[in-house]
Amino acid sequence: MERAHASDAGASSHPVYDLLIVGGGINGAGIARDAAGRGLRVLLVEADDLASHTSSASTKLVHGGLRYLEHYELRLVREALAERERLMAIAPHIIWPLQFVLPQPPDGRPEWLIRLGLLIYDHLGARKALPRSFGVSLPRSRFGRGLNGQTKKGVVYADCWVDDARLVVLNAMDAAARGATIRTRTRLATVRVEDGLWIAGLRDARTGAIDEVRSRVVVNAAGAAVGDVLAVARPGGANAQPRLVKGSHIVVPRLYDGPHAFILQNPDKRVVFAIPYEERFTLIGTTDVPWRAGQGSPRIDAEETAYLCGSVNRYLARRIGPEDVVHRFSGVRPLYDDGRADSASVTRDYVLQLDVEGSPPILSVFGGKITTHRRLAEHALEKLEPLLIMESGPWTATQTLPGGDLPRGSLAGFTQEVRRRWPFLGDALAARLSRSYGTRTLAIVGDATTLSGLGEHFGGGLYAAEVDYLVAHEWARTAEDILWRRSKLGLHAGPNAAAALDRYLGTGVSA
Repeated sequence: MERAHASDAGASSHPVYDLLIVGGGINGAGIARDAAGRGLRVLLVEADDLASHTSSASTKLVHGGLRYLEHYELRLVREALAERERLMAIAPHIIWPLQFVLPQPPDGRPEWLIRLGLLIYDHLGARKALPRSFGVSLPRSRFGRGLNGQTKKGVVYADCWVDDARLVVLNAMDAAARGATIRTRTRLATVRVEDGLWIAGLRDARTGAIDEVRSRVVVNAAGAAVGDVLAVARPGGANAQPRLVKGSHIVVPRLYDGPHAFILQNPDKRVVFAIPYEERFTLIGTTDVPWRAGQGSPRIDAEETAYLCGSVNRYLARRIGPEDVVHRFSGVRPLYDDGRADSASVTRDYVLQLDVEGSPPILSVFGGKITTHRRLAEHALEKLEPLLIMESGPWTATQTLPGGDLPRGSLAGFTQEVRRRWPFLGDALAARLSRSYGTRTLAIVGDATTLSGLGEHFGGGLYAAEVDYLVAHEWARTAEDILWRRSKLGLHAGPNAAAALDRYLGTGVSA
């Protein structure tokens, strides 16, 4: 196929996009960032808010995936471990190290197998910033803090925590800064082929109006709806369908002191994480439940809640039940269907399917992880390189995401600088702004000299100045966008915050 150039707009006065990316999750945003940086004309459309589905419903980890070694997914683990190091460097404000304690129960995996797995884990990736794993006697160690005392031995290893939804938004911001067009609340309504181009009808969710755009390539990064988009774009074709798996999490009041997380082995051989979350809480997850298209929005059920509580109660001193849950969320992972019967063992690796048989081309994304999104985007552009003229090659591995250009890469040092510059913020607010926005904190606080200078306070340390920034620069439109995706202040701000925010935003209702 002859390659086309971004500047070739054709006969119409309307631009021809090189890429129409459908889906504003981590994969779509990552591809948009990479493509825009290579000089391609990019339009990303998302039917709802950025990261409003699976990409904000993760376990919040940048990790190699220790348990994937059991399924011999060495390529995925090696790539994820290398990406873990890269992401720490390009987004040090929203990604930071976290130590995981893996208690060794009598009926768990053999100790020799755990040690062998961690030996491989330590050496498989380009580990530079994180320490090696080591064994520990739990009753005599700070890493045993929070356990019920029934497990005596364990191992400690390091991975990373990430603000997943903010990682999506930062990719979209960088894409927009490099020329991409990002349209949220915009649904792909129709698509057809005309003169060798995709003609897509895009419906604005707020007005219902439909406008048409033209693109040389469609990138189908629609997550759980990837099969639906394929069915519309290639009607009657032998379209692949994803293996849908629901993963659910619960949040409870903090269960133990200490900055470490636990990875808990269950009798069914699955693992559940218990992670310090938002200072005052513990995040617990995840489940693996088969899901079917058309079941509506995913929600955690009573059986999943009982499973997660039971997993924690086998190990931790402080027991929990459904009545302790203060927040819960679920997402549907669109895995590539590799034919395995057990949903927990289905590959978490990504698969990119490029269909060029019925011109114009469509690239569909199956699977993928938060950790490997940047490399996935590079692989997607490699597949598209024969079809489009790009101004440059891979570039995202070393370029920081917005706000990540911290002095000497140190979040702690930058937070201290924020406290010195704006002492009226106090320690808690200065720390939250620093770890959420990095150097973009300046754009929020600006010339303010008092808290009242930040405008109306909605609770939980959320002021109008931050809300205005999120609306102007991060596509936030509703209270839910702000309280649960751009931040997690829904856990802190109080019951009246959403209504007050909606009044301020002028929406009148909480989305």
